[in-house]
Amino acid sequence: MTDSDDLRDWLILLRTPGLGSRGLRDGLLARGSARALIDWMGRHEGALKAEGRAWLARPDEAVLAHDLAWLGAGDDQRMLRCTEEDFPPQLEAIPDPPAALFVKGDASLLLRPQVAIVGARRAQAPGLANARRFAAELAAGGLLVTSGMADGIDGAAHEGALDAGEPTVAVIATGPDRVYPRKHHALARRIATQGAIVSEYPPGTPAVASQFPRRNRIIAGLSLGVVVIEAGLRSGSLITARVAGEQGRDVFAVPGSIHNPLAEGCHSLIADGARLVQRADEVLHALGPAAMDLGAQLRERLALDAVVSGSGRRRGDPFDWRQDDEYRRLLDVMGYDPASLDALVGATGFTPGSLSSMLLILELEGQVAPLPGNRYQRVV
Repeated sequence: MTDSDDLRDWLILLRTPGLGSRGLRDGLLARGSARALIDWMGRHEGALKAEGRAWLARPDEAVLAHDLAWLGAGDDQRMLRCTEEDFPPQLEAIPDPPAALFVKGDASLLLRPQVAIVGARRAQAPGLANARRFAAELAAGGLLVTSGMADGIDGAAHEGALDAGEPTVAVIATGPDRVYPRKHHALARRIATQGAIVSEYPPGTPAVASQFPRRNRIIAGLSLGVVVIEAGLRSGSLITARVAGEQGRDVFAVPGSIHNPLAEGCHSLIADGARLVQRADEVLHALGPAAMDLGAQLRERLALDAVVSGSGRRRGDPFDWRQDDEYRRLLDVMGYDPASLDALVGATGFTPGSLSSMLLILELEGQVAPLPGNRYQRVV
């Protein structure tokens, strides 16, 4: 089976009514592949309800063609499957993790230590200024800023990181080809160029209210901690904070005036045990040990999962990329000019997932630097 066939099977499953991410993950674990799961569900009438069986019997080819066209439109557009080496491991620890993520931009950013900044959509000027300042300083301190690209605090946080020359990740509640709110088209282009836009929903999926709370579990799950800046008592940001707490992540809240209704949610979080913070360095200090632990775990995981087919190394053996023929080949192919991920895939024959893992190891070792536009450059 070719990778394009497997992509098509995954798209069929992701769009199967009634299956869901948990059902898809469980099914893959039991059956071994997307095609085997489709065949099994087709043979067992009780596996799905009527709508799901009808879709599997005759999937909409026009919809699938649109999905595949989006995936094939550029090397910065990808479906990251939970079975791939560079699927973010931090999501595996959350309840109901996504089975796949659609990514526009640099998918390797999802493996980095992240901090979420969220807050009110109708934020006031001081809150927006705080979001930009916190984002810029946290990004400069080595944490990748993640948010939901909503109006208000989310958008200001993305802008703060980007204006500081750092990447940022936006987890959205629509398909990866949709921008919501519409006013953020320019911001979405900047994020896709300098960072990554992420969605668990296939291309073309419109904004639906129920999808936003589900999106929040991914924002929290990717992050080591969540910073809430301006939130009313009914704010959706409190959902993100609650989910983060349930996932064992740190929750931080920036206090405000007792006369500001948009500070009530933050004060409620503080009363419930969230950490009161007034400066970004307080967050950096609190999350520093967790970021180092994640980096060490990531380095070990990527080393174990790296492509070493020609070396004869057994899983679990000590790994030194300098002694690996495929890493040396990758560096030789790169030369010293910027190279896109797509060009490196073509030159090496490695899969995008394996190549992203190798590049991240080399980046952690100070050999390679990421560039805007999903490009990489050798620096040593």
